[in-house]
Amino acid sequence: MTVLPDDGLSLAAEFPDATHEQWQRLVEGVLRKSGKDVSGEAAEDALSTKLEDGLTTRPLYTAPETADETGFPGFAPFLRGGSPAGGAAAGWDVRQRYVGHDPVRVNEAVLTDLENGVTSLWLSLGSGLGGLPVDALPRALDGVYLDLAPVSLDAGAEYADAARALLRLYAERQVAPEAARASLGADPLGHEARTGEVLDVADAVGLAREASAHWPGVRALLVDALPYHEAGGSAAEELGLSLATGVAYLRALTEAGADTGTDTGTGTGTGTDPGTTAGGLGVNAALGQFEFRYAATADQFLTIAKFRAARRLWARIAEACGAPEAGAQRQHAVTSPVMMTRRDPWVNMLRTTVACMAAGVGGADSVTVLPFDHELGLPDAFARRIARNTSTILLEESHLARVIDPAGGSYYVERLTDELAHAAWEFFQTIEKAGGLAAALRSGLVADRLAATWAERAKRLAKRREPITGVSEFPLLSEKPLDREPAPAGPAGGLPRVRRDEAYEALRARSDAHLAVTGNRPRIFLAALGPAAAHTARATFAANLFQAGGVEPVHDPVSVDPATAAEAYAASGADGMAVLCSSDALYEEQAEAVAAALRAAGATTVFLAGKPGTSAQAVDEYVFAGCDAVAVLSSVLDRMGIAS
Repeated sequence: MTVLPDDGLSLAAEFPDATHEQWQRLVEGVLRKSGKDVSGEAAEDALSTKLEDGLTTRPLYTAPETADETGFPGFAPFLRGGSPAGGAAAGWDVRQRYVGHDPVRVNEAVLTDLENGVTSLWLSLGSGLGGLPVDALPRALDGVYLDLAPVSLDAGAEYADAARALLRLYAERQVAPEAARASLGADPLGHEARTGEVLDVADAVGLAREASAHWPGVRALLVDALPYHEAGGSAAEELGLSLATGVAYLRALTEAGADTGTDTGTGTGTGTDPGTTAGGLGVNAALGQFEFRYAATADQFLTIAKFRAARRLWARIAEACGAPEAGAQRQHAVTSPVMMTRRDPWVNMLRTTVACMAAGVGGADSVTVLPFDHELGLPDAFARRIARNTSTILLEESHLARVIDPAGGSYYVERLTDELAHAAWEFFQTIEKAGGLAAALRSGLVADRLAATWAERAKRLAKRREPITGVSEFPLLSEKPLDREPAPAGPAGGLPRVRRDEAYEALRARSDAHLAVTGNRPRIFLAALGPAAAHTARATFAANLFQAGGVEPVHDPVSVDPATAAEAYAASGADGMAVLCSSDALYEEQAEAVAAALRAAGATTVFLAGKPGTSAQAVDEYVFAGCDAVAVLSSVLDRMGIAS
């Protein structure tokens, strides 16, 4: 860490320095009052949060716990940014994504967006990605000043044809080679991860050589980590797999074997040299042909740390290859598709805003904000407008890019960056020891690792330990769905694509089908006991829980007792289910009698909102904070006879 000089203005000069141990003792006292008799490190552990990849968020960070050296912006290890100016000059590149088969519609959207704040274009091409035909590229870019608007291509197996079509277009429109700015999107390994289709890397190498020789502003190779993120991978896994991809391409570009050259510490070595190899690019030139694409999520601090760690890791690769000065990683951030929801899609605007901010603070060079209706089909003009204006507000009104590496120096962010980098490097070493990324993909190592990570996360989602606003928390059953034109089908056959809302979406779909057939949603009766002060918290909890599965809670009348419960249940239209909601004290007094009345009125299952074991003789099942909501809701729909 950089040590600032003493300015003689210490505001705490009259007070003794507080120690970490003193803080721990204060924590111990607070925890003791809550019934936890722990001390020392155990007290701190009680307030810590476990993250993926074996990481832990501590309640307090101090200077001695951070990394020793972070460097300066624009200099190795590029932790603080790939450029000395950072984003202070113009901010990040606002890159909009375009999909669809019709070049006329794409062109209209492109021109509108460029006139209103977008600064570069991300085009899907080729039948495999449901994009434009490659030969329609000139029409889609009609009227676009190609010397001003960078273009990023995403063409899957047709990347070579798409890249050469764009380069021909530059030549036809007399764009000076030094003025052309593009990412040609050559990513054979990323395509294999998405589809299972194996492509020869030779075309990608040829494009890189051509770009290096004739188009100084064009990068041929893309390292796309989104397939791994969308398959459920963690931040460290996403970074580790991106490193493995980059090293594989670096070897191909320099035409060196895996058993020669400088060792990266993985046991395999990159086999590269800063000078030009026979028939290949030199390391400096090869490193200039990469762009890396990462997901940005609404976990803002983890996203900030991820982009900072990614630069540090790639700089380590460049250093091992003998070209540390060429190790600045060019980064394209995309707001996470995994976090986007189909229900209450308006909340996606908030998620993408936080993700965009985190990517910008983390130092991404380009940021794509996916439209809030991304999961519903093709975005409309309003959704595209909100997406591009998200960056505009952060850049122009919040002035977010006027500070270089604004998170730098934060003890928490520096420590998280360091720990994430080490976890990613460890996984990268695992991939290298397995023979490299291609071998790891084909052996199932990558798929199995990502599946295990997603399975653990799915448990947290099911238990609502990781809440999804509008889906697993505070769902709105009366919400009117948005109607969007279906998006073209994406690639299939490789790694799966997961979504945080997928388990709850399946439950809601069952409820929707029942509504369409019967005119009503499945219902459950909330039998609230006692005054509002006694039952409101648990009634609210139960209502949120059951609505997450598309089950409508009936809370009328607001309160019942043993004498009124049967009549209230009969009038509710509930489908054989009721849930008791109140305080533990009132459960002891009334739960047994109310449950008996509900069963007499036709309830086949009586739940209790509270700790398991409370009034055990009176109820059939329990719902409580931390229960498996997906399992409970699936069982409820099954017993109600709602088809799956």
